[in-house]
Amino acid sequence: MTCAIEFQDVHFAYQDGPESLRGISIAVKKGEKVALVGPNGAGKTTLLLMCNGTLRPTKGRVLLDGEAIAYDARSLREVRRKVGLVFQNSDAQLFAPTVWQDVAFGPVNLGMPADRVKSVVARALHDVGLVGFEKRPPHHLSGGEKKRVAIAGVLAMDPEVIVFDEPTSSLDPATAEEVMDLLDEVNHSGRTVILSTHDVELAYRWADTVVLMDRGEVLSTGTAEALFSDVALLHRARLKPPVVMDLFRELAGRGVLSREAPPGNALAFTDLVERQVLGRVSPDGHGRIYIADVGDGAADRVRTLLSSGTVERVGAMGTKAKRFAGDEKIALDFTYGVIDKCLLRAVNGENSLVLTSGGMVEHTVGRIAAYMEESGREIEVHLI
Repeated sequence: MTCAIEFQDVHFAYQDGPESLRGISIAVKKGEKVALVGPNGAGKTTLLLMCNGTLRPTKGRVLLDGEAIAYDARSLREVRRKVGLVFQNSDAQLFAPTVWQDVAFGPVNLGMPADRVKSVVARALHDVGLVGFEKRPPHHLSGGEKKRVAIAGVLAMDPEVIVFDEPTSSLDPATAEEVMDLLDEVNHSGRTVILSTHDVELAYRWADTVVLMDRGEVLSTGTAEALFSDVALLHRARLKPPVVMDLFRELAGRGVLSREAPPGNALAFTDLVERQVLGRVSPDGHGRIYIADVGDGAADRVRTLLSSGTVERVGAMGTKAKRFAGDEKIALDFTYGVIDKCLLRAVNGENSLVLTSGGMVEHTVGRIAAYMEESGREIEVHLI
């Protein structure tokens, strides 16, 4: 698979300071979700600032689409069109008098014609669920709304790669989950997503690939399950394991569970316990999962399904789906981790409805199919 960004023996030192990065060599594949994980001072933010040329290596190279980044003004203009950066502190990124002007800043500076600017700004605000916020001053918004404006400003430039520095920092848990849901939407629209975090729980359930960093070096790269099950490696990185991993290790150590591959999430953990305690997983008696693409004139079909009393639980994945639920006054049971929660309900015999849109529909179908193959269960899936 082609690399979106590649770091080759990258070193960096701030003026009059020690090296912040020491020999970083990693490759990020196109379409991947990658989490840089490590404690404060690990060098995560410094590495992210290399992605769009904000910082230049003192040694080594950064490659974008296989070509080394050049640092003249014209080349950097193109790099920053392809790679969007969302800062940890949204206030550092928002400066215009209104939301519309803030989101339009990038497209205007790229030289887009006025009608094109209007189009891309409208689309970006729609994608992050901020239609109607165009005239509002950014400093009057909540933390989550500011983060969405910052993301919209990046999306308006139609980048191939989006880089987030600590995307959930200073957000309350519910808002943080909504932002991560939005990052999934961004990824399923075909973009590569890279983020930094010290939150192992977030990285464990979200990332395709984890890059574990400490003191300016890469300690290891791999799947979350592989890296976070290595106790010595986590200790070296000054991190604690995710709760699911910790509980699995304790139960395996006491002989309650066998020492097989660790579960990747609560759903897999539940199935593991059921299989080892009961000696099997129940193959039948499951509930159904309905999936509605809210971008496809689904309102009447959703109303009909809900009025039938067939569905016990409803979840919404993505900004559009949550806005649709609000417009239709649908009470949501699940607003994050929707697919796994609906699968858990299905195993208990309950029917669920997943509201989503675009590429997330295919992702939902694929995730359910993968679960059925892994577990041996048969769960009915209906697209409405």
